[in-house]
Amino acid sequence: METITARSDAEIDAALARLDSPARPDGLSWPDGDSKTRLVVATASDGQLRAVMRRLVRRYAPPPSRRPPDLAGNRTVPDLPPIGILPLDPTRSTDHRDLAGQLGLPRDPAEVAAAVLDGRVRRLDLLRNDGGSVTLDGALLGGADEAGRPLPWRGRVEVDDTVLSGGEDPILACAVGNANGYATLDPVPLIVGADPADGVIEVAVAVPVTTRSPLGKKRVRIEVRRARGRAVAVTPRDGALPYLDDGVAGELNRKRSWWIEPGAWAVFDR
Repeated sequence: METITARSDAEIDAALARLDSPARPDGLSWPDGDSKTRLVVATASDGQLRAVMRRLVRRYAPPPSRRPPDLAGNRTVPDLPPIGILPLDPTRSTDHRDLAGQLGLPRDPAEVAAAVLDGRVRRLDLLRNDGGSVTLDGALLGGADEAGRPLPWRGRVEVDDTVLSGGEDPILACAVGNANGYATLDPVPLIVGADPADGVIEVAVAVPVTTRSPLGKKRVRIEVRRARGRAVAVTPRDGALPYLDDGVAGELNRKRSWWIEPGAWAVFDR
């Protein structure tokens, strides 16, 4: 066993190179499905795990012009090597809000080691996006004020052929989910029962709707529009849109598309 502390993409890449298959006639880097090397990612956050998966995708995703015939028609990456996940944050062992908790993966180092050596391989869906990144759990688009109240924004949100917002609605939040980590705009449920291995993206948009009581009094309720599909596109209309993607903060200034890669990555489980 060897422990590697990777502080840069280059150091991550050097560790991942050990998972390569023998040289292929087409010259592509490809994972070795028969490799005896096992990779365990010790991570304090889902964002750190995502950083490793981003490099795996970058290493093994062939350019469109060199797409090999042995790549599945509904995928842009081959089956990525399974990894063991060792969560390092003990505070997440009770709330189960990190990805390892949502997946029910072992957290004790001895149990993680046992899963890697003698457990099963559990394949999961991966979200890729046109910004060059990946999403394992989900993304939440929208910001909040200092009191934590959501700040409305406008944009077009479409899932396959379904339009959840054409750009006129004041959106309170938009959740793009592969799992359930971004499923709630407290206390309103956004994504309900996402399955990270069902081959579809779950998307939800929350918008305020004003109604009147029989006495004419105005009331505001939150309407949640949901859809499932293979791809989602979000186009902000009000400038920079803040978001969290697997816990990593960013700003969206143009159209961003996510699409599903069914069963592309895998974990060692009990």
